[in-house]
Amino acid sequence: MTAGTNPDQLDDRAAMGLPPSFTDRIDRDRLNVLARRLAGEDPRALARLVEDPGAEMLLRLAAGTQLALVGDPRTTPLDPAMVDVPAARVRLGLPEDRIDAVVTAWRHVGVTRDWIVKEAPQCETSIAAFRLARYPVTNREYRLFLLENPDVGPPTSWRFGAYPRHLANHPVWSVRPEDADAYAAWLSRRTGRAFRLPIEAEWEYAASRGDGRAYPWGDDLPEDHANTVESGQLSTTPVGMYPAGRSPFGAYDMAGNVEEFVADDYRPYPGGRHVDDDLHDGSGSSYRVARGGSFTRCADLARCCRRHGWYRRDLYAMGFRLAETVEG
Repeated sequence: MTAGTNPDQLDDRAAMGLPPSFTDRIDRDRLNVLARRLAGEDPRALARLVEDPGAEMLLRLAAGTQLALVGDPRTTPLDPAMVDVPAARVRLGLPEDRIDAVVTAWRHVGVTRDWIVKEAPQCETSIAAFRLARYPVTNREYRLFLLENPDVGPPTSWRFGAYPRHLANHPVWSVRPEDADAYAAWLSRRTGRAFRLPIEAEWEYAASRGDGRAYPWGDDLPEDHANTVESGQLSTTPVGMYPAGRSPFGAYDMAGNVEEFVADDYRPYPGGRHVDDDLHDGSGSSYRVARGGSFTRCADLARCCRRHGWYRRDLYAMGFRLAETVEG
């Protein structure tokens, strides 16, 4: 991609920085060998292997692929695994004097200054204790919601509306924000618990601990920490498959795999400038913020303080994860 080119004005492969010819950076033959070797393994052992930081990436992917077919014990539709996030007073966002450095670092993938201006200025906020889902909502979990809510249509990532059983433990994506809200409300009714989407400040704090780190694991960008374009997957992956990218509080996939809608619509931070970019639909309305980046986008979008949203094309792989209110 030419520096300064807006990726929204390109076709999908060009926007991802890929050549027009076919490329595949994953050794599919070795992946098939590993998957056959794992056939018949106990699902609990496979679940441990998926999240084993000492296992090679292809072995973790093979284990997750097997789990999708035999049933992944980590994803239970009516009892999602949660992590505890303590109360804190934290500084979130990007200091204004860092804007130009971030733009320069990511100009080669089309990042413009206006996009980064949305992250500033840094602001201080108090966050009450809450719980956050360990994983984004998966296809398996979303299937039950659709079966019990026939007025909600299937995500467009389910080709022809067919449930992708072989991707049961992958995050669901191409979900509308109002359907994500409806999912949280449905699960609350079904369980008697207070599920919802996290507010934007909660999401960033859970991803970064509020200590200014660029990514959930720190400031560097190793290839094996997140499912972004740089990893070469070019598809969703089983949740939890990148254990080295786990957040400080124990949540997986907060960088890469799919973008995650939060509860808030975009508005500038206190003292910040309103940015009217291509995420607005032209009607004058705002848009729902999404966080965390995805398999379709470069790692700029996976930074903890990056603010994004849906551009209504499947290059924007929009999913979500749940928060739960803790009774005080």
